[in-house]
Formats: sequence, structure tokens, C-alpha cells
Amino acid sequence: MMTFSRGPLARTAAALAATGLVALAAIPVAAPAQTVAVPTADNPFGLPADITLFGRNDPDRRTATAIVNGYVITGSDIDQRLALVISASDAQLSPEELLRLRVQVLRNLIDETLKIQAAEAAKLAPAREEIEQTYTQLAGQNFGGDTRKMDEYLVSIGSSPASLKRQIEGEIAWENLLRRNIMPFVNVSAEEVNDVLKRLTEAKGTEEYRLGEIFLSATTENRERVLANAQAIMQQLEQGGSFVAYARQFSEATTAVVGGDLGWVRLGQLPPQLAAAARSMVPGQLVGPIEIPGGFSILYLINKRKVLSADPNEAILSLKQISIAFPPNVTQAEAEAKVAEFSNFLSSLRGCGDVEAGAARIGAEVISNDQIKAANLPEQLRAILLNLQIGQTTPPFGGVKEGVRVLMLCGRDDPPDAGAPSFAAVMKDLEDERVNKRAQRYLRDLRNDAYIEYN
Repeated sequence: MMTFSRGPLARTAAALAATGLVALAAIPVAAPAQTVAVPTADNPFGLPADITLFGRNDPDRRTATAIVNGYVITGSDIDQRLALVISASDAQLSPEELLRLRVQVLRNLIDETLKIQAAEAAKLAPAREEIEQTYTQLAGQNFGGDTRKMDEYLVSIGSSPASLKRQIEGEIAWENLLRRNIMPFVNVSAEEVNDVLKRLTEAKGTEEYRLGEIFLSATTENRERVLANAQAIMQQLEQGGSFVAYARQFSEATTAVVGGDLGWVRLGQLPPQLAAAARSMVPGQLVGPIEIPGGFSILYLINKRKVLSADPNEAILSLKQISIAFPPNVTQAEAEAKVAEFSNFLSSLRGCGDVEAGAARIGAEVISNDQIKAANLPEQLRAILLNLQIGQTTPPFGGVKEGVRVLMLCGRDDPPDAGAPSFAAVMKDLEDERVNKRAQRYLRDLRNDAYIEYN
């Protein structure tokens, strides 16, 4: 279903319990008769369509803590991990959304504990030095290598260094387990790789998509609960939450470790439901939750390109920025007159060679740069510039405060057409896809064998 580019990590949980103890009261006197259902493929438990519940049912309340094979997950553990998730979003969370996230975090911590315990039992537990090294690398990416600053930041948001290190330990433990118990037993034949390469060649020029995915598994029994969680995550993403951070915390695919990045895929590689959604998406767009066999997915389109063709975003552009500034306290009439003069100047240009001399006459500033990669430009400007001919300009943009400017395209060096991926790269993608599927089954088995007590 999916491919990934770095080490695998599955992230999921399936724990659900009601808060507190609910006494089993006497059967209601006027309880309606329940229909007897016969087990089927879609209803393996033979659950009746109409049921009578004993005691109160409050689906929005869940247990606060759990004991997993003797290991205690405390309320503080949940609070500190929840703080990491919340820090990735600038949006305010409602009490209901916080409750849903708290439930999901508890599930994640249960799975994380199972992974660490399984690694310890197999004598594959991560070394403390390895955990500290990864922690230091994160500090290098975010705090200039100063681990003390990262420690202080984590405490300031209500989390802790220990919470983040526990998450790192769980990820490394899981990779160690997969590396020994699953990866050696995944085989891909040369014929399969050659078949993929043949299909790639045949598909040259068709579009492929770089997608991010957050996948939450669901069954018939927990479908509504998982859907509510997916909708809550989607809402936070739409309000500015970090897709990468939410994917790392909540996605149950092995791509969680790389922030949900599926890499470059073609629509034929995706489940039909995801392919239909991706076909109409534009870069930067979120869609979901989308129901697929086995659960729900949230998609984020990072970029798209044509198979085995040059990626226009890798083009190197030669640009001139032409801008005008406004004096303080400029009146509306004066600003409009200056913009009109600027527009007349732009329409008179016959190419990049006219810019400097003409700009001097109207007091415009010109800045040139001939080594700008298209991918580094703001998305809206990039789309315009990639469709311009040499000597043409973008529409004016800006305002009185920051000035008005345009960009003129003076040259473009397109990258060479992309060749087919190597045999080894295709084989790795196929192997990773199979590891992903087996990893999900492996984690499910760990859950089924676990003894979990809720407080």
C-alpha cells in the first residue's frame, strides 16, 4: 500500500475502557427483546443490531492510566507526551479535543511500552548511548546542538527530556525488532523488480505524487471512535498543526518515523479511495479522513511531478526583482499615482536588458539573482514564474508598507529528464512495503499477548 525511504516504525494502539467501575445493575424491567444475529464475515461476533446496555455508557470518558505487563503508565507520562503533540499546533484545543488526544496518546504509550518490552525480551534493547546520541541530534536540528536549551524548552511546554527520550527509545527498539525478526524474511524477486521498472518506463510522462499520510487502523467495532479521532486530528492540521509531528505521534504506518512521507508514488500504487482523492489535490492541500480497507487515512500532497521526466521545481531561474518604495505618510492618491507609473514602466519593458536604465528614471530598485531554484520560491510565485516566457514579469505584489514589486524571468535552466530508479532502489521500496505490512501484524500480536490493566 505504501513505501518509505528510511527505517520502519509502526505506531498504533487498541485500548478502550470506561472510566471508573460501573456496577452491573439489575436488568431493566421493560428491556426490549434483542435480535439474535448469526456470525458472518462482516459480523464475526454475531452482534445484534439492537442491544440493551447495562449501566451508563459515556464514550467520551476513558481511563487515565494503564499497567502494561507490569509497567505503569502514569498520568504524568500522558500529560508530558500530550504536551509534545500540542506544541506542534498553534491552535487552541477544546476540552473534547484534548480528551480525544489524551486517549490517543495513551494508546501510543501502550504500544511504545510493548515495543520496548519486546526488544528487552529479545535482548535488542537500545543502548543508553544510542538514545542520547539521537536526542543530541534532535537538539542539533532545532537548538544549534545545545541540549540544555532543548531540555529547558521541553520543560517550558509541560513535557520533559525523559518523555522525548522514552519516545526515541520506543522507535529504536521497534527498528531493532523489525531488523531481526521481519526484514531478513522479506524477499523480493528480480522478476518483480523488473516488472516495476517496465511499468515505470511505460508510464513515463504520467503524473506521480509525493504524499504524506496519517493512517489510523479501524475495525467494525471501533470504527466510529477511530473516525472521531481522525476528524479531530484533521481539524488540528487545518488550524496550523504540524503534519509531520502529528504523523510521528499518531500514524500507525511505518512511515510515521519519517513524518508520514510516502515518497513519490503513482496513483496505481495507492488504494482506489486514496488515488481518487490525490488526483484532484494541489500541493499543500490536506484531504481526509478517507475510509480505506482497514482504517482511515489523512493525505497531504507535498508535491507532484511527471514520471521519469524533469521536475520543473528543480529548474534554476535567473530573476530580476524590480520594486518601488513609498515614503512615510504617503497619501492614497500619491500611492496610486506611483503604482500607475510603475505599471506603465513595466508594460514598456522589452526584456531584461531594459530594466536597469528604465528603473533609474522612476526611482525603482533592481536586484538580480541568476541561481534561484524554483522549489525555493513561495508556492504561488513559483507556479506563475514556471509558466512565464523569458522577459515576462509576475503581476505586482506587496503593499504600501513593504513596497510593491515584480519578478522578471531572465533565464531558466531546466534539469535533465529523470531516469528510471535503480534496480536496488525499486527492490528496497518493495521490501519496505512488505516490512510495513508484517510490522502491523507483529504489533497486533504483541497487543493480543499483552496483559493490560486500566486504572
